[in-house]
Amino acid sequence: MSAPAGQPPVALTVAGSDPSGGAGIQADLKSFLANGVYGAAVITALTAQNTCGVRSATVVDEAMVADQLDAVLDDLTLGAAKTGMLATAGIVSLVGRAAATGRLPNLVVDPVMVATSGDRLLDEGAEAAYQRELLPHALIVTPNLAEAAVLTGQPVSTLDGMRTAARTLRRWGVPWVLVKGGHLEGAAVDLLCGPDGEWTLSAPRVASANTHGTGCSLSAAIAARLAAGDHPLAAVTAAKAFVADAIASAAGWHLGAGHACFRQPLSYLWIRSRFWVRSLVPAADESCSCVRSAPKEIAPRAWATNCRGWSCAASKATASSSRRSGDRPGRARMRP
Repeated sequence: MSAPAGQPPVALTVAGSDPSGGAGIQADLKSFLANGVYGAAVITALTAQNTCGVRSATVVDEAMVADQLDAVLDDLTLGAAKTGMLATAGIVSLVGRAAATGRLPNLVVDPVMVATSGDRLLDEGAEAAYQRELLPHALIVTPNLAEAAVLTGQPVSTLDGMRTAARTLRRWGVPWVLVKGGHLEGAAVDLLCGPDGEWTLSAPRVASANTHGTGCSLSAAIAARLAAGDHPLAAVTAAKAFVADAIASAAGWHLGAGHACFRQPLSYLWIRSRFWVRSLVPAADESCSCVRSAPKEIAPRAWATNCRGWSCAASKATASSSRRSGDRPGRARMRP
């Protein structure tokens, strides 16, 4: 559902909490903000974790999860929703029932089962609830290789395996399936399978240990772009570029003590000057590399993408427009 003119779209995350800020609802809300969307959150679990791993977790009572969900849905008009850590079959079913009524539009399901550190985040046997009660009501599901294998019961370690898993998940009723190939050797290749065909989305692999929370961030960015009105293919493509850019921008950061196999947090502070923002200028400077680099299928209108330091004509005009309207200098207003 489109947001009224002059206010941002709204996206909801239903997921667990990461007190270190690298994953879970904290990552989702940052990703929503960076993509120009107002974020709401329903907490399903409290974890004690940091960049080195999960120390403990407490699942929120199902009645409390339901109360949170009702409180949000009774008040806010959502453009999209996403799920992360749902922890138990009961919570998976609860969210599935809400989705079945149409109250969770443009639902992106990130089937979080195991943390990057190897700690399990979903009860044994809860996977079946995804197939029966949640996935039939989702628009997109975004499993990694391990999650795709658990959901389908098939080995997924090659591009052909990803394709087979995606087709299986689509037969369960999910229109769009994004199988993430981040753990494949070589380039970071994801496979997107939808009603109109299949696409391999490739990006150069960045030499960085700062990848904790990338799955959460990716699914949240997809939900944000859907809330803003993007087609699923455009939303996935933009979200992948958004996350790849964030990883590359913070490759040299050292937040926390996590090491090689326990990843450090994905950078968001860097994104503050690299928002993917619709240009407020009706006729942007087409010679600007920022506008020129925006994929046309993602941004049919002019965008000021990844602009640094307000150096291009479009960005200078945007900043000038913001100052005239009373905004603080140097900041573009986010519009749907």
